[in-house]
Amino acid sequence: MSVLRGIRVLEFEAIGPAPFGTMLLADMGADVLRVNRALEADDLGFKSQGPKVDVVGRGRRSVTLDLKSPEGIEAALALVERADVLVEGLRPGVMEKLGLGPETALARNPKLVYARMTGWGQDGPLAQRAGHDLNYVALSGMLSAIGPAGGKPVVPLNLVGDYGGGGMLLAVGVLAALLNVQRGGAGQVVDAAMVEGAAQLGAVFWGLLSMNMWREGRGSNIIDGGAPWYNTYETRDGQYMAVGSVESRFYAQLLNKLGLAGADLPRQHDRKGWPVLREAFTKAFATRTRDEWTAVFEGSDACVAPVLTLAEAPAHGHNRARGSFVEVDGVVQPAPAPRFSGTPSAIPQRAPERGEHGLQALRDWGFDAQTIELLRQQGLGYARA
Repeated sequence: MSVLRGIRVLEFEAIGPAPFGTMLLADMGADVLRVNRALEADDLGFKSQGPKVDVVGRGRRSVTLDLKSPEGIEAALALVERADVLVEGLRPGVMEKLGLGPETALARNPKLVYARMTGWGQDGPLAQRAGHDLNYVALSGMLSAIGPAGGKPVVPLNLVGDYGGGGMLLAVGVLAALLNVQRGGAGQVVDAAMVEGAAQLGAVFWGLLSMNMWREGRGSNIIDGGAPWYNTYETRDGQYMAVGSVESRFYAQLLNKLGLAGADLPRQHDRKGWPVLREAFTKAFATRTRDEWTAVFEGSDACVAPVLTLAEAPAHGHNRARGSFVEVDGVVQPAPAPRFSGTPSAIPQRAPERGEHGLQALRDWGFDAQTIELLRQQGLGYARA
C-alpha cells in the first residue's frame, strides 16, 4: 500500500515540469488520470527515432478529450468532481478560457487542490510572456552563479527550473494543500512558478551574500568550482573525477591519496594559492585513468567520486545495492524516491498510450456504465487495455 493510495489526480496534458511533479505523485501511489488531447501533437518540434519513451509520464492512465467543445468541457468537469487534485501546466488564463478555471472547478468540487505550473507565475508583468527553463533560471539570479571564472553562464540542463524549481515545488505544494484539506480545510489553488522555485533552491546563497561570504563572480567561491578541492579533474583516459574535499580532515585524505601529502603546497584556504593547488591536482589526476583513481579512493573519506555517464550510473555497485534504478518495459530509469518504510512505492508502470487503461480508470473513479457511456458521447475517449 503506497503512501498516496486513494488520492485521485486529474492531470491535463502538458510538457516539462507539470508532468514531472505529477510523476512524483504517481510514484507515491496516487491514482493519476491524464487527459490527453484527442490528436497527437509534436510540441517540442522534434520526433524521436523509434517508439516514444516517456519516463516522466509513467504511472498514469489516460483518456482523450476535445477541450474545445462544450461537451468535452462538461465531461472534464465530471472528472473534476471525482478528483482530489487537478494539475495543469498551461499559460495563465487558458484554463479559464476553456471553462475549467479554478473558480469553476472549485465550485464543482470545493475540496479540490488546483495545482498550476508556470514559469513566471499566474500574475505579474511577465505572466503572459512565453519562456523556457533557462529564462526563468536567469531571472531568478541563479544562472549568473553557474559557470567557470571568466566564462559565460553555463546551462544547468533543465534541472534548476523545470524539475527542481518547478515540478518538485509543485509536488510539495500539492502535498501541503492535501494535508490542509484532510485537516478540514477548503480546497485551494497552488501557484507554482519556476522563477520562484529556482530562487528558493538558491536560498543559502542570499544568506552568504549578505554576510560577504559569497562573491558574485562565477567560479570564485568554494562550491561553484572556484576552490580547487571542489571541482572536477580530467583523468588519463579523458574521463573525470569529482572532488568535494571541503573539510580539512577530508582534504588531508585527498592529498594523501594523490601522493601530495608531503608536497610544498599552499594551505587549503589560501585563495591566492588556489591556482597552484589546481595545477597540482590537474597534473596528478592526469597520471591515471578514472577507474584506477576510483580504486585508489575506494573506502576513503576524501569525498572523491567518478563522474559516471547516464548509461553507467545504474550499474554502479552502490546504486545496484540500493535499487536506485529500475527497468520498466526494457527502459532503465530512476526508481521512485524518497523511500517510505511502512508504505513503500511500487515499481512504476510505463507511460500509457493515449486513452490506454482509460475505461478501467473511469470505473475505479466510481463512474457507472450509464455515466461512462454519456462521457463517451461527450467525446471522452478511452481504451480497455
